[in-house]
Amino acid sequence: MINFLRQVHRVWFLFWILFFFALFYPLYYITSRNEKYYGILNFCRKANSFLCSLFSGVFFRYHYEEKLNNKQTYIYCANHTSNLDIMIFCIMGHGKFHFMGKDELLQNPVLGIFFKTIDISVNRDSKISAFKAFKKAGENLEKGMSLVIFPEGKIDDHYPPKLGEFKNGPFRLAIDKNIPLVPVSITDVWKINWDDGAKYGSKPGICDIYVHKPINTSSLADVDSDVLKEKVFKLIDSKLV
Repeated sequence: MINFLRQVHRVWFLFWILFFFALFYPLYYITSRNEKYYGILNFCRKANSFLCSLFSGVFFRYHYEEKLNNKQTYIYCANHTSNLDIMIFCIMGHGKFHFMGKDELLQNPVLGIFFKTIDISVNRDSKISAFKAFKKAGENLEKGMSLVIFPEGKIDDHYPPKLGEFKNGPFRLAIDKNIPLVPVSITDVWKINWDDGAKYGSKPGICDIYVHKPINTSSLADVDSDVLKEKVFKLIDSKLV
């Protein structure tokens, strides 16, 4: 019975995601055509995500170790256990920010418009694709666009989820571009909706997100990227349920 109710809620949740995406689509289409409108596009993504959260009964509670500077460009690194992780950052983000995600998202009926414009897709099995993606991300950071990235590279098949090995790219990028890095622990969203929800469904509830203090990378060199990666891994893992 519980599994049936969770599947019913998943359908309910998907309905609101598609409904509000269709409602916002004209604005997405217009604002995604030109970089100068990306701030407006992200405001629309924030409003869209908030409405989906409200109508589905899935809410996000943010715990900040230190107040973030809305005018500062950051690289946000988080664990990845649910499709809701994107919604979490759309609500949390300010101004011009963008995501890096797997190239399959180019074909996603909702996220495709973003990964063809503001966001960056990458084939993580291709070194050439990864190089181009991080080169583009670096250019965007120089323009003041914060980057949201999930350094595990994917949602792991293991359930309950465990924090997987991190890729090196975001840590090298943070050091190379001298951008503060913000570790984010998405603690228990997998209990609400794991992966895309197809296997276990979803349910209403509150998800806790712990935003760690930004790590200054100005004093670090390329050789410090592994140390930085390990530090971020331990910080994120320390808050996971």
